[in-house]
Amino acid sequence: MKNLIGIIAGDPESINSEIIAKAWKKKSQFANINIFIIGNFKLINQQLKSLGFSIKTKKINDIEKKNFKKNLLIYDIPLKFVKPFKIPKAEKSKYVLKSFDLAVALAKKKEISGLINCPINKKDIFRNKNIGITEFLSNKLGTFKKEVMLIYNKTLSVSPITTHIKIRKVHSKITKKRIISNVITINNFLFKKLCRKPKIGILGLNPHNDELRKDSEEKKIIVPAINYLKKRKLHIDGPLSPDTAFLNYKKDRFNVIVGMYHDQVLSPYKSIFKFNAINVTLGLPFLRVSPDHGTGRNIIRRNIANPKSLIEAIKFFKRSNVKT
Repeated sequence: MKNLIGIIAGDPESINSEIIAKAWKKKSQFANINIFIIGNFKLINQQLKSLGFSIKTKKINDIEKKNFKKNLLIYDIPLKFVKPFKIPKAEKSKYVLKSFDLAVALAKKKEISGLINCPINKKDIFRNKNIGITEFLSNKLGTFKKEVMLIYNKTLSVSPITTHIKIRKVHSKITKKRIISNVITINNFLFKKLCRKPKIGILGLNPHNDELRKDSEEKKIIVPAINYLKKRKLHIDGPLSPDTAFLNYKKDRFNVIVGMYHDQVLSPYKSIFKFNAINVTLGLPFLRVSPDHGTGRNIIRRNIANPKSLIEAIKFFKRSNVKT
């Protein structure tokens, strides 16, 4: 359905109900974008009440002919144990995964333009599997190794070639093919959806790019990938030295910085942009976006959570002109 977004309520032990409520109160910013929540109706209402929010909600079991502007609609997902902010791990995992199942089914049938998921505790939901939502959705949809994580801000975006893997495994997972595929996916998305021909900087892996020694990953893998992409007429520069790339991104006018592993780009990026960024998964049959922060367990019930990233995630669907 055109301009209709399903928002997965996500982890019950989180700030998610709070940021949903605060985003809903600013729904005038969403213009023609309609949203509804996928989660347990009773649980979310209990959490909203405990936080002091007075919001009119309505339980739904389908999305046909609904008024998405009048009330906050909640597509009800069954949950056996309902207690605000405290759900047994096994029950919580089943609940969140059922929420994803519904959202994916609606997106595949093109009943919604795409989905937003609020944060989850990956260890609790995926039961100690070393994956994130990016890999989970890719596996579920049969697009494994085609997925690309893009942390987006209109000023600068970043993307790691490897995502949720241990540091000791990073060097063995970096290939020329993967760098080329990821960068082309990013370039095509930004050009087709946002009408931007981006300038993309690619980081090396090692400190000082290991001085480009013959046996370095830079010389054997990263430089050949960059040269190939330049021949394809992409606006590419690199390999950039990771220790200074984020100091110079404005001067060098980069739109995207691609790194070799998760924290290489996420740590400096979050120190610059904080909540003003969103997590976008590219390479899926539909658009998936999420706030670029965690569950905020340390500030549950304090009513101080910042909804900016969720609001930007919703507004991104208008900016990218996603339609079904």
